[in-house]
Amino acid sequence: MEDKLSQQSKLEFENLVEETSHFVRTTFVSRHKKFDEFFRELLENAERSLNDMFVRTYGTLYMQNSEVFQDLFTELKRYYTGGNVNLEEMLNDFWARLLERMFQLINPQYHFTEDYLECVSKYTDQLKPFGDVPRKLKVQVTRAFIAARTFVQGLTVGREVANRVSKVSPTPGCIRALMKMLYCPYCRGLPTVKPCNNYCLNVMKGCLANQADLDTEWNLFIDAMLLVAERLEGPFNIESVMDPIDVKISEAIMNMQENSMQVSAKVFQGCGQPKPAPALRSSRSVPENFNTRFRPYNPEERPTTAAGTSLDRLVTDIKEKLKLSKKFWSTFPYTICKDERVTAGSSNEEDCWNGHTKARYLPEIMNDGLTNQINNPEVDVDITRPDTFIRQQIMALRVMTNKLKNAYNGNDVNFQDTSDETSGSGSGSGCTDDICPTEFDFIMTEAPPVDSDRREVEASATQPNQSLQTLLFAFISLVLQRQWR
Repeated sequence: MEDKLSQQSKLEFENLVEETSHFVRTTFVSRHKKFDEFFRELLENAERSLNDMFVRTYGTLYMQNSEVFQDLFTELKRYYTGGNVNLEEMLNDFWARLLERMFQLINPQYHFTEDYLECVSKYTDQLKPFGDVPRKLKVQVTRAFIAARTFVQGLTVGREVANRVSKVSPTPGCIRALMKMLYCPYCRGLPTVKPCNNYCLNVMKGCLANQADLDTEWNLFIDAMLLVAERLEGPFNIESVMDPIDVKISEAIMNMQENSMQVSAKVFQGCGQPKPAPALRSSRSVPENFNTRFRPYNPEERPTTAAGTSLDRLVTDIKEKLKLSKKFWSTFPYTICKDERVTAGSSNEEDCWNGHTKARYLPEIMNDGLTNQINNPEVDVDITRPDTFIRQQIMALRVMTNKLKNAYNGNDVNFQDTSDETSGSGSGSGCTDDICPTEFDFIMTEAPPVDSDRREVEASATQPNQSLQTLLFAFISLVLQRQWR
């Protein structure tokens, strides 16, 4: 009979813990799903918008070189999902590859070898052929993606910690205390009398002593999540970066076009005079049927939201829920014991089961945490043996909080991806002191950044089948129709 009651007490406790933690668990599960869906769809929308716009505007010239842009979005998606991508290095590679392709387009009368094009790419930073766009975009993209990825990773950690902690089994001492609280009234002929509220609190504080120790690190984690959320609402807003990225890249291309003669002259001076193309096509004029009237820019046509929402709405929602989850683990016993199915309630202190009879519960209520249970009158707690599983969750929160602090300051961090394979990134701060003020002081414990694998730069490009004048006209028309945002 005692074994049966012991098992029943264990099941009732586990059910109570799971029910009580339902709010915090579903908060992280549902918000993680929404944020992840939003960010993935945002990237898809941005890529589709750029492709549609460039095909419509540049036609064959874009399609012959579209893999340069496709690779950019592939790497951005891989970074977001935890891949081993160095954002700064990846963006530098993109602009170097684009310079190589553009350099061939503006100099169709020459033949360029792979070695020559590699020399050209080395002049990207020195010549600034794309104007200031690459620098600005690098700052915006790196800090926005760092914040977005870290925030979603934070939601993942919060979800996993809440799920794991809510499934911890009670100790033998806890089970004995639960049996006494829940079933002894029946033995004393008091089947309708519920436990006193303060009695329940001491039992639950003893049973959930290790969980309460999670509270300090949990609160720091929630605070860090809220700070990164504020960054996402403001200067690190990934939606405001990705939505107009096609226009920004087009402006960079236009800058290259306008400075083509100066860029070519300096490259020829540094890399040498290239050899003439063996079979130079004759110059062709703008086709009579070339469509110079692009569709007017209409903001409503662009994907202003992804996944049926916006970043601002998502962040506002999650901030409200995160604030409600603060101090969750230290208030866990109070949440359970205020349930009218469990106790007689705090207003009924006389007609309740105090562990011995129907009367007021006199012992003082213990403070929170493992060390404060040394004199718990209801639960035998070994304060010398902290729960290693709970300590692992505390460490997971501490590591994640450190990463969130990095992301808040615009600094890149290392992550384990979903397959538990090592992933990392470079320094990637993309920030200056005036843009990303340091408001956290902490000691870095991360491993050194892991450089991403560099792609082989494609050196050859298909010769354009449109004239230079056609390309220039298309660029000018595009910039006139669509403004930098």
